[in-house]
Amino acid sequence: MLCASCRLLVARAATTLPAPPRGRGPALRYQRRELHFPGHPEPPSSDSSVGRLTRQSVPLGRRVILRRGRMPPAVGGGLAGSELRSRRGRCGSQAARVVGRDVAAEAAARSPKRPVRSSRRFEAAGRWALLALVTLVSFATRFHGLDQPAHVCWDETHFGKMGSYYINRTFFFDVHPPLGKMLIGLAGYLSGYDGTFLFQKPGDKYEHHRYMGMRGFCAFLGSWLIPFAYLTVLDLSKSFPAALLTAALLTFDTGCLTLSQYILLDPILMFFIMAAMLSMVKYNSCADRPFSAPWWSWLSLTGISLAGALGVKFVGLFIILQVGLNTISDLWHLFGDLSLSLVTVGKHLTARILCLIVLPLVLYVAIFAVHITVLNKSGPGDGFFSSAFQARLSGNNLYNASIPEHLAYGSVVTVKNLRMAIGYLHSHRHLYPEGVGARQQQVTTYLHKDYNNLWIIKKHNTNSDPLDPSFPVEFVRHGDIIRLEHKETSRNLHSHYHEAPLTRKHYQVTGYGINGTGDSNDFWRIEVVNRKFGNRIKVLRSRIRLIHLVTGCVLGSSGKVLPKWGWEQLEVTCTPYLKDTLSSIWNVEDHINPKLPNISLDVLQPSFPEILLESHMVMIRGNNGLKPKDNEFTSKPWHWPINYQGLRFSGANDTDFRVYLLGNPVVWWLNLVSIALYLLSGSIAAIAMQRGAQLPAEVEGLTKILLRGGGQLLLGWVLHYFPFFLMGRILYFHHYFPAMLFSSMLTGVLWDTLLRLCAWGLASSSLARGVHALGILSLLLGTAYSFYLFHPLAYGMVGPLAQDPESPMAGLRWLESWDF
Repeated sequence: MLCASCRLLVARAATTLPAPPRGRGPALRYQRRELHFPGHPEPPSSDSSVGRLTRQSVPLGRRVILRRGRMPPAVGGGLAGSELRSRRGRCGSQAARVVGRDVAAEAAARSPKRPVRSSRRFEAAGRWALLALVTLVSFATRFHGLDQPAHVCWDETHFGKMGSYYINRTFFFDVHPPLGKMLIGLAGYLSGYDGTFLFQKPGDKYEHHRYMGMRGFCAFLGSWLIPFAYLTVLDLSKSFPAALLTAALLTFDTGCLTLSQYILLDPILMFFIMAAMLSMVKYNSCADRPFSAPWWSWLSLTGISLAGALGVKFVGLFIILQVGLNTISDLWHLFGDLSLSLVTVGKHLTARILCLIVLPLVLYVAIFAVHITVLNKSGPGDGFFSSAFQARLSGNNLYNASIPEHLAYGSVVTVKNLRMAIGYLHSHRHLYPEGVGARQQQVTTYLHKDYNNLWIIKKHNTNSDPLDPSFPVEFVRHGDIIRLEHKETSRNLHSHYHEAPLTRKHYQVTGYGINGTGDSNDFWRIEVVNRKFGNRIKVLRSRIRLIHLVTGCVLGSSGKVLPKWGWEQLEVTCTPYLKDTLSSIWNVEDHINPKLPNISLDVLQPSFPEILLESHMVMIRGNNGLKPKDNEFTSKPWHWPINYQGLRFSGANDTDFRVYLLGNPVVWWLNLVSIALYLLSGSIAAIAMQRGAQLPAEVEGLTKILLRGGGQLLLGWVLHYFPFFLMGRILYFHHYFPAMLFSSMLTGVLWDTLLRLCAWGLASSSLARGVHALGILSLLLGTAYSFYLFHPLAYGMVGPLAQDPESPMAGLRWLESWDF
């Protein structure tokens, strides 16, 4: 037991020392150390309630001195920032002494009160000024030279054209959800663009057309990526140098700059991804104030951003997955907090369901509702969708149309495959090449309306004209044996035992015969799915199969794209596997027969849920069908992090205005090194903490920042990069840029933390400050100088190519694969 005077001394020491600060960030934890007084035995650790207030205490008579580790002063908060500075003010050489009554009074007298409010206002003003500077530089770099080149560049041919479709309300098909194109169209409309420019090919000059509104909108959203990344890193690391380094990496990256200056979906997608990430981090930081107004606001903004990301491209699912994993982890920890009732945990669960599931779904569906409402005119995308869908499009031949209800012999029809994005049964005068089955007329499927899609239904055993007025109308019924004669070439739909061009074990389908005269391989039995023999066949409604009478195979489409000899249309085969699949099921769409009465098709228009489902099926099918064509430039995922090869945006010759999409190699290779270094250092730190290593408080706090904040960013990089290795579709370099955002943020956190750890190990505080400041400054200046060297890639260059020794860019062609 302590004597009375010593107990009094301990109590006074407890009232003198500062309490640990509050906050979401990695708090400074006081390690437990025991106070030892001369003449008394050391008490057991469980008896000392004061020991947890000190990092290191040593007995010096009746005086206990608090000693702390050395860290460089920071511009930012957290362990290395404002919290640490405030603690130094309270726990420094004067105020940190625990003395008796007289000594404490003397210390208080020597430590005048600081103007707390003025200091906080000054610090807040500095924070806002730095954010404003970052934002200003970001906007300046993105809007500089935005009008050049004044011609179509790369994928502006697609997304500018689609913006025009929205202005003209013309229906089209794209493999991505509609939000990005709608926003581009809206920006063009509000800036005075009339939607008349054709966007036919790269290099077409805009001339008098107002394209700057659409480019300016994309640049505006692309400019916000840097402030969003800055704020995200600041919240995760509580360090202004880390946030500033991240902002510099993204500001001075030529690749991000290039993507932000053109009419593309990428800046819109990355805007919503970064907005979702920032909102998630912000609502995590409000965890100590659940159900407050800021908490609800950031949680709702996270859901809105998730809907935006998915509404632009399906790769928005990756940020949804990241937010989902964070939410599951958050709820799991809440569930394990025994101080919370199950009712409170249920409220947390309900709030996340409403804001992160229900709200994004409602917004996502609303995006499609607007898309379908606006695009109400027939256009180039009609053929990708079902006949019932086309019946709602003004200008389509099925819109407000009246056609005969039941199929009859002599009718001229188009036959459409029910599998999404397959199209119409089609033929043309071109023959299969030598070595590809029988050298007969090609039969394919074609997605667009065409006269070569027309077929005449005839009886299999007669060549008489069923439309002759002297013959009565005879309807086609389930189970009939028919012949399909191609209207334009008068050749019959035909199959035989020759193998199909692309699909093994399937039979070839051709056009055969002269003026409708062929052989028994032209005979097909028509069957209606799930109907009885003898039933009439209804136009648009009946789902039919065509079974070859001789071989017993079923007419279908494999969906595979034929080579150039087949005009890159889709393969038609006759499959011996009789299982019902959509690829072997058809319906009759157009129907012309002057001997039959017509009915209106208004009753066939689909409901909104049916339209929504069909739209997604067509988009998924279209994405899976994106395969590289012959001699088309593509890239592989392993190329991307190493900046192996760029992408020509504009120009190819020395007289052209050339823009080349390539990441700043200093930034990208630093990011790559940082990922490897993070995996190494993070693994060491995690093992050390798991084994219970006694780390100094500063080191422990920085380690937690590295593992928690850096771990979130590493997860984002992994989720936005590695799924591309599993994709079978065509891939391009620009697919990596969302992942690059996360790797740049990780670089900022990693190097700031490592420099602080290095500075902590130095004996001199002034030297520690110098090491940290010099390290950050070197990275900032190196990044800025590399941008100075490579900025012509983004802003454009004219003159000799880099392969020419006289080119000013010749010395910057560090890899042979860079062809700028």
